[in-house]
Amino acid sequence: MSSATPTTGTAGGTGRRRRGPRTWLATLPLIALTALAFGLPLGALLFGAVTRTEPATGTTVLTGEHLSRSLQGPYLGSLLGSLRLSALTALIGSVLGVLIAQAVVTSRSRVLRGAVLTASGVLANFGGVPLAFAFIATVGISGVVTRLADLTDLGWNLYSFGGLAVVYLYFLVPLMVLVILPALDGLRPQWREAAQNAGAGGWQYWRHVGIPVLAPSLLGGFVLLFGSAFAAHATAAALVGGSVPLVTLKIADALSGNVLVGQENVALALGLDMILIAGLVMAVHLPLQRRSARWLR
Repeated sequence: MSSATPTTGTAGGTGRRRRGPRTWLATLPLIALTALAFGLPLGALLFGAVTRTEPATGTTVLTGEHLSRSLQGPYLGSLLGSLRLSALTALIGSVLGVLIAQAVVTSRSRVLRGAVLTASGVLANFGGVPLAFAFIATVGISGVVTRLADLTDLGWNLYSFGGLAVVYLYFLVPLMVLVILPALDGLRPQWREAAQNAGAGGWQYWRHVGIPVLAPSLLGGFVLLFGSAFAAHATAAALVGGSVPLVTLKIADALSGNVLVGQENVALALGLDMILIAGLVMAVHLPLQRRSARWLR
């Protein structure tokens, strides 16, 4: 029997070693698809952003001119405009989303919870030209609500930075509700009871227990909303055109040929700038998500 034990262990170890390569080989289609769908476009964008074709000789040379120009003048203004709009809408959307989610969790009503989750799932994915048209028909210059409430006399302008921020909140707030609701559900009642037994009030509980535990989820939700607003294009293009400087609109103009001669690849450089910013956003979001899951499991 003692001689059979090593044989069994060896066979089990061999089985595990054999399953390893098979498992790795099973991921090859996914790796190939990822490389094809993301690697090739990223490589083409990077190549175009750092190269220039000489019109006289037709040779391609390396250059940092496009990247430098993407951080100057109106291109820099559009990048900063996108950052300001994304940060503002992400902050407001996070606060409103948390308040709505907390109201749902506190109510303990299954009907209300189901209605809010269903509506949030639909509205979080409702954007682009249909969303812009809905706002134009409702609160635009000739919109129904604008005429009934005389919003123009109150200084309301849908086709401005503030108007665009309101439109973005339409899909960012529901997205925050979907993100933060599971985290609020993860707050254990025993923690509140223990705080109350120790003499802590409601504000002290949230200050010392609730908010520290939710902090990774809150910051992760803010980062997610920031990235969603930063990458949005169709809604802004249909609503404000070029009246509000945004990097996505500048990229669209450059790709359509609305640039000076020799600046065609500036759009690729702007795209590379956006990828770098999105990479930083994801680098912040993923660790926060893992930390939040560790606390609330």
